[in-house]
Amino acid sequence: MLVSHSAAVAASVAELATGLAGGETTAPVAAAGGTVDGGLGTSAELISAAAASVDRGAGVAVLTDLGSAVLTVKALLAEGRAPRQQPPGGRALRRGAVAAVVTASTGADLAAVEAAAAEAYTYRKA
Repeated sequence: MLVSHSAAVAASVAELATGLAGGETTAPVAAAGGTVDGGLGTSAELISAAAASVDRGAGVAVLTDLGSAVLTVKALLAEGRAPRQQPPGGRALRRGAVAAVVTASTGADLAAVEAAAAEAYTYRKA
């Protein structure tokens, strides 16, 4: 699941990650961006709905764009308003999303998906 302060950014990153994973991924991808009224920000309702739409019982990998998105997701987890998830981290949204979706599409477990996102964040070009 991709959480951004912008619906357009979340949707575009989801499209990019899905496309680079071959277009038809076996891993569900959801974008939760912006507020309910279409503005910039985060929405607990949109995040909860996106998480529920992709939860298959093994947990949901969460990638966020900014710190307050992380705080919103953590609050939902604490309140029990989101499926069991790996805690969100400040992963680089585009790189982490591509790595996570490609890895998840291979049938990898949640820990491997999170590790791929973390590795993408720390990868440095020579």
